Amino acid sequence: MTDATATSAFATLALAPELLSNLETLGYHEMTPIQAQSLPLMLEGRDVIAQGQTGSGKTAAFGLGLLSRLKVSRFRVQSLVLCPTRELADQVAGEIRRLARGMHNVKVLALCGGAPFGPQLGSLEHGAHIIVGTPGRVDEHLRKGSLSLAELNTLVLDEADRMLDMGFAEVLDAIVAEAPEDRQTLLFSATFADSVRPIAERMLRDPASIEVASTHDESSIRQLFHRVADNEARFEALRILLLKYRPESSVVFCNTKREAQEVSDALNEHGFSAMSLHGDLEQSERDQTLVMFANKSASILVATDVAARGLDIEALDAVFNYEIARDLDAHVHRVGRTGRAGSSGIACTLYTEKEDYRLTKLGEFLEQTLTPEPLPSKSMLTREPFYARMATLQIDGGKKDKLRPGDILGALTGDGGMSGSQIGKIKVLARTTFLAVERDVAKTALAQLMNGKLKGRSFRARRLKS
Repeated sequence: MTDATATSAFATLALAPELLSNLETLGYHEMTPIQAQSLPLMLEGRDVIAQGQTGSGKTAAFGLGLLSRLKVSRFRVQSLVLCPTRELADQVAGEIRRLARGMHNVKVLALCGGAPFGPQLGSLEHGAHIIVGTPGRVDEHLRKGSLSLAELNTLVLDEADRMLDMGFAEVLDAIVAEAPEDRQTLLFSATFADSVRPIAERMLRDPASIEVASTHDESSIRQLFHRVADNEARFEALRILLLKYRPESSVVFCNTKREAQEVSDALNEHGFSAMSLHGDLEQSERDQTLVMFANKSASILVATDVAARGLDIEALDAVFNYEIARDLDAHVHRVGRTGRAGSSGIACTLYTEKEDYRLTKLGEFLEQTLTPEPLPSKSMLTREPFYARMATLQIDGGKKDKLRPGDILGALTGDGGMSGSQIGKIKVLARTTFLAVERDVAKTALAQLMNGKLKGRSFRARRLKS
């Protein structure tokens, strides 16, 4: 792995003036370590393997790299970014569009499963420069002849280890077989697991390898390890910790889908607002869960590592490891989700005496001596459970109905008489809209939406249960 240092100002790079001026507008002045190490290599045309955690700035790194190679006057697909999940693909497409604002008429198209196929066909017929998509849907378009990679110059595999975890190895091979051999290939991964090596050897040519440390400040995260007697005591310990720290936003990591669901159900039975995130959820359930957690309508997300990978969860106050992660790299990834952007965070890990050997292995892996600490007093269990601050309302109308966030905000703060500070995130999708409002005004807001009008029309609305 390279340990090359680089001047951290974007202005030192051979980027087009319109990209540099837009970066200034966006407030991007200094490069993150992964950007400083990978961008000069990308601009030279090298294949790159970059290992870095979520939040390291990798999207801007490869986004600037592919935009630098783009010939806008050539209206053909020149770049393809493959992501494991629809949520990550949407985030990546949005970031690339932001980076391309200074360039004239750059078209970025998202092709993801879980979305209707027909509209994607129409969009492809109108052409695109950059495709961001999930492997299954991209492969489907290639097989049906609606997508051509004949003029592709840059292929990006984002969260490559996650895509392999999800069983996409054969699909990735099929997609790469449709791409020119002289393309540039960029592979980004949170971990460089053994499963990633074979695919890197097959798909990349003489790649430069980069590994950067997690972007969070280690001192901003307080790690605590608590030994519990058995599995029954494990759940009680989780309740004690939640009631002591009372995080507004936290993730409980479990090692299996079944455990994630059981822990989520049990927390709700004890009065907490928890939601589960695992591979058995339908796409619509997953979308709804992520929206509600992001807008703080659920304070606790109980997730498996695979389901949580690729999610950009902001302002996470705490992480709770219900068990020590089976993959020690995953432990680092879990803990790195809190204490970001200058904020402090806490990470609590529970284990039984039978798992002592795993704590020892984790300590060796982290090159630290990990010492268990006593749990807070059981008197914490007498405290009232805390509830999510916000509630989520769903409106049966979206972009196709010409709805915009401003229409909803205006309806609630105008005739509805609400304060803007009582309204949280508004996410307008194609046919539906999710709206966060403070819990104590949810009834008022719902009544206004159901009885009032948006764009001169009436829309059905409901409150989602958290």
